Amino acid sequence: MAFRRIERPSPNHDARDEPVDMLVLHYTGMKTAQEALARLCDPASKVSAHYTIDRDSSVYAHVPEERRAWHAGASHWAGRNGVNGCSIGIELVNPGHEFGYVPFTDDQIESLIELARGIVSRHAIPARRVLAHSDVAPARKTDPGELFPWQRLAESRIGVWPSPLPQRGRGKGEGEDCAANLARFGYGVPPAVEVPLEAVVAAFQRHFRPSCIDGIADDECRAILAGLLGGAK
Repeated sequence: MAFRRIERPSPNHDARDEPVDMLVLHYTGMKTAQEALARLCDPASKVSAHYTIDRDSSVYAHVPEERRAWHAGASHWAGRNGVNGCSIGIELVNPGHEFGYVPFTDDQIESLIELARGIVSRHAIPARRVLAHSDVAPARKTDPGELFPWQRLAESRIGVWPSPLPQRGRGKGEGEDCAANLARFGYGVPPAVEVPLEAVVAAFQRHFRPSCIDGIADDECRAILAGLLGGAK
């Protein structure tokens, strides 16, 4: 499907000082699309994104891709503090956990897939660097959340998803081993980053095992992570 692009410029951007190599996905977390669009375009808010996708599939363009939008805030990935400079940010209209979290619409996700395909192609963004806001800011953010269809995106060659795993229990596992592998994957973990390890594990679960988000680095999480490290690029 061809999405409807609507120009809704935001003044909240500045010059990039590094190339784009990351796509970060968010939800708006506000009661209505109108409130979210107003905030993203308000100079007093000092926040923005490159695009917002409404629930009817409309795509609002706020900031040119060659400019740095202010969407991720204090963030960390793969040894880099602050990912705004190297990322494209897309917001999806959803009230979020605070105002009544709901599933994303099929039309919304179809528009996202079409938009994201162009973005990852233009900027040669690796699949493993298509991320959630919660991945890069796990102590502060939970968006786009456990209802976001990451597997559907991966099936469209946007991002990664773990291969099916053998049935196994959720034993306690080894937290230290999991922390090291989370860091290898790209997450910021203590002591390099001041964030509770439980919050990082929960962010990983929210993205890759949304059926159980408890912040415990169990055997299933370790197996999923090992599979991703073995197969993702």
